[in-house]
Amino acid sequence: MKEDTIYLRMRLRVQTKPDSIIKIGDITQVIGPENIVNQIQSLSLYQISKSDKNIVVIDLMHIINTIQSFNSAIDIQTIGPTQTIIDVIYKPKKPNIGFIILVWLLLFIGSAITIMNFHEDVSMQQVHQKLYYIITGEELIKPLLLQIPYSLGLGIGMILFFNHLFKKRINEEPSPLEVEMFKYQQDLDQYVIIKENKETVKRVGHDP
Repeated sequence: MKEDTIYLRMRLRVQTKPDSIIKIGDITQVIGPENIVNQIQSLSLYQISKSDKNIVVIDLMHIINTIQSFNSAIDIQTIGPTQTIIDVIYKPKKPNIGFIILVWLLLFIGSAITIMNFHEDVSMQQVHQKLYYIITGEELIKPLLLQIPYSLGLGIGMILFFNHLFKKRINEEPSPLEVEMFKYQQDLDQYVIIKENKETVKRVGHDP
């Protein structure tokens, strides 16, 4: 008969250092009798090694097996995700200033060329000329009265769109770029879980 009940919820992603020992308390939230919870959280699950590189996936079944090996009388109730992705964070290398400048120049020039090609494709200069003629009745090759505010509005619009001014967020609403990055991260996590988790693939009828 089960003596104690614990509720266990795995974290989606955890960061750790190389050669760390992963314990249940590091990757899960556990609720239950305090004395049981403290013992369970201190149970070791996995030893990070160099062969793991930078990603390890811990499956819920491994945690359940570890807890039952410790005390088979514990009733385990699980909530939420069934895998945790562990990011092994190695010591970052010093940034190469020359490489950063090169990347910045490439992005800056590429963005500028993209914007100019777009305006050329839609004949933006001719649009400004016609608008200026409609408003003032005068023909002007370079209607700066429209082009300057338009250029300023283009930059301000990009700031509002991305919801950032340098490192400062304008408001709490996520930008479209952040939403797309979130979706990409979800797809990446799902791929990692399937690829790195050995428990998700089983070969039947093959030599071991």
